[in-house]
Amino acid sequence: MGAVHPRVLGYLGRALSLEFSAVQQYMTQSSLVELWGDQTAATRFRQDTVEEMQHAETIINRMLQLGVAPAASQLRPVAHAPDLVGLLRQNALLEDSLIKHYAEAFRFCVLIGDSANEAFFRQLWSEEQLHGEDLAQWLATLGVHHRVRDQRATF
Repeated sequence: MGAVHPRVLGYLGRALSLEFSAVQQYMTQSSLVELWGDQTAATRFRQDTVEEMQHAETIINRMLQLGVAPAASQLRPVAHAPDLVGLLRQNALLEDSLIKHYAEAFRFCVLIGDSANEAFFRQLWSEEQLHGEDLAQWLATLGVHHRVRDQRATF
């Protein structure tokens, strides 16, 4: 591979930090709701943990392909809430951050003509959009409406 724009590497590093933050949050929440006696939510949060771990692995592989050492810079603290709805709202905020980050990353790649990394970020963006929609649907089943921010490309 040729030289990679430093800003693209920055997007990858930040993405890794966000994905590991999501892993930490969903794993913690799985244990928490299990303590509350909600095995269904615990199982779902465990599935979310696995999905985010897969994203982190994908990012690590991409960084290695580009010849850079993977490094997550800073994890966000786990968001707290007194009930499932509160946890889901916190998760929706985290997913919104991921969606926004990937949208910004692939748009930057479009601007600099980096089609390989554009496709990479666009795929992650698409998967996080779906996850955000799933969270909104879960909240809706609990009687709460959360609007997923639309971060669709305009070109």
